[in-house]
Amino acid sequence: MEKKVAVITGSSSGIGAATARLFARHGYNVVINFSRNADAAESVAADCREYGVETLVIQADIADDAQCRALADAVNQRWGRTDALVNNAGTTKFVAAGNLEGLSAQDFHDIYSVNVIGAYQIIRAFVPLLKKSPSAGIVNISSVASVMGVGSSLAYMASKGALNAMTFGLARSLAPEIRVNAIGPGMVETPWLQNGLGQEQFEARQRAYESATPLASTIEPEDVAEAAYWLCTGALKTTGEFMLVDSGFARFSKLPRN
Repeated sequence: MEKKVAVITGSSSGIGAATARLFARHGYNVVINFSRNADAAESVAADCREYGVETLVIQADIADDAQCRALADAVNQRWGRTDALVNNAGTTKFVAAGNLEGLSAQDFHDIYSVNVIGAYQIIRAFVPLLKKSPSAGIVNISSVASVMGVGSSLAYMASKGALNAMTFGLARSLAPEIRVNAIGPGMVETPWLQNGLGQEQFEARQRAYESATPLASTIEPEDVAEAAYWLCTGALKTTGEFMLVDSGFARFSKLPRN
């Protein structure tokens, strides 16, 4: 039987890498997308091939529509199908929410170009391939920041709120052939977040998060990957859903205002 195909954007590290490995473990051929770190992407691809699947490693900036279409064309030429698309690529600028002078209009444009427009462009490029699958699923990696008013910056929070709204609209417009859902992770332990916050601030936020959530835990990339895999492959009657993976943070958190 021909193997199914999963495309994961921003999959050279963190959530994207964990998601690529999980799909490969379940027998999917996997597309590893990266924007800068080719060596890390190749390392993830090597991990995936250990499960006996094929990989395709493609550099593409999803903020560029031509590169999105080229990525989809490469997948079409290689396998002629896509069964799962996980939009994980994202960007931010670390600015405290109270620092209104810390964000410029260009910062908003830069963040939206990837987190919202980029997600739209990659979905548009892959819809023809996804429609070839009898059970196609798209998952957009959003954030708890979109509903809690906390996060790396106001621009990031707003972009993820826009991504949620787009998820709901696409769930309607692409049905019944394609299901579209979103995941809102809480504080995820990734090098991206550690580097953005700095180790001291990261550890302080980690302790605060653990003390404020019912499950007393931050989130691992693998936790988000499991949710993404289920929404793409198992939740065949679920679309237009925003699933929190946050240890109960959004519902029960008592963290102070930042």
